[in-house]
Amino acid sequence: MADKEPVVERPEATEEEGASAAAAAGEEEDTGAQVAPIVRLEEVAVTTGEEDEDALLDMKAKLYRFDKDGNQWKERGTGTVKLLKHKETGKVRLVMRQAKTLKICANHLVVSTTKMQEHAGSDKSCVWHALDFADGELKEEMFAIRFGSVENCKKFKDQVEEIAESLASSDVKETEGGASSAGLLEKLTVSESKSQESVKAESAESGKEIQSKAEATPSE
Repeated sequence: MADKEPVVERPEATEEEGASAAAAAGEEEDTGAQVAPIVRLEEVAVTTGEEDEDALLDMKAKLYRFDKDGNQWKERGTGTVKLLKHKETGKVRLVMRQAKTLKICANHLVVSTTKMQEHAGSDKSCVWHALDFADGELKEEMFAIRFGSVENCKKFKDQVEEIAESLASSDVKETEGGASSAGLLEKLTVSESKSQESVKAESAESGKEIQSKAEATPSE
């Protein structure tokens, strides 16, 4: 008699294999149904307040603020510092936002009295004073900013100083223009006074002449 072939028992499919097979079957069977999203999101326009300004400078840096109470420097944030020029007024402001949260950590105008100074011990940093509005109210602050390279620090410092010098020149011209206008007004006032005096003198002369003629006329 021929020997019977041994019966090989196949192992039962595990739960993971069964789940994979079911998932594959589900993928093959496409019902064509479309599921609508539960919440429909609408596109919202986000404004930053910088829409009416042109960026003169845009750099990455780390900002510090001097704490007068603690008499020490405290980190204000790491992010992007910008010099923004308003398209209509021409005013330039310095704005810096934190990288991840976009929270404003510096927001003030560059004015004619803005002075940039090198930070002692670091040629990648500079220091300045400003009336800042980052916290929602004007406060006098002393800032220090640190860049990744000496070149970026110099570029930032030179740009701010150039703007401040330009504003200072404009202030001088306005002062000179005001002085010239005052001088012209003063001359005009003096001329008017002289004219009035001349008119009075002429009137007096005319009065005397009329009186003389009246006295010379014989009475009837």
